[in-house]
Amino acid sequence: MMNSYNTTSKMKVSGFADLFGSEEALRNSKDVRNVLISELYSFDNHPFKLKDDKRMRELIESIRENGVLVPGIARPRAKGGYEIISGHSRKHACEIVGITTMPMIIRNLDDDEAVIAMVDSNIQREDILPSEKALAFRLKYEAVKHQGKKDDSTADVEEILGENFKTVQRFIRLTYLIDGLMNMVDAKKLKFIPAVNISFLEPDEQKCVLSIIKKMDVSITCK
Repeated sequence: MMNSYNTTSKMKVSGFADLFGSEEALRNSKDVRNVLISELYSFDNHPFKLKDDKRMRELIESIRENGVLVPGIARPRAKGGYEIISGHSRKHACEIVGITTMPMIIRNLDDDEAVIAMVDSNIQREDILPSEKALAFRLKYEAVKHQGKKDDSTADVEEILGENFKTVQRFIRLTYLIDGLMNMVDAKKLKFIPAVNISFLEPDEQKCVLSIIKKMDVSITCK
């Protein structure tokens, strides 16, 4: 289960809004610069998948007609170029349209700040898969825990992660599922609570469960 963490005044927790403000603030920032698309790299362990769906098609058409209206966020990479904090979809759309540069705001963020800001900038999307939300919660929880101390309250977890404490615990448990079962959760063939319960099994035991489900050709839909 999850360990607890401290959110006292000594703790360094910088969410996306704390670091960058509103979308309007980003749009009007004086720190915007045009960066070559070839110099922008995806965030390491980025949990949110790029989907060529309706939302992406609309973004592509918007950028084709108007360019990138809201700059992305990135930080310098040790190996050169920049690691994207916010703007993976915009970069993808630029590549499809054929735009070679993208407006970006470059900030020097440590690993914990970068993870928290990256998750915050994506977690409110309506089309997030359970697997994406699960990994995002785990990444943010671990980053926040790393910044703070150890014993803290349920209320602090809920405030920082933006979800009910038990919900956060259960989503993080999903990250212990083997890929085949996690894919079933994303495909709505395996319901959330049964998936959480299965996640406590060892990987070999989970493989047996997956094999049985496939042989029976059923979906586990009980709550």
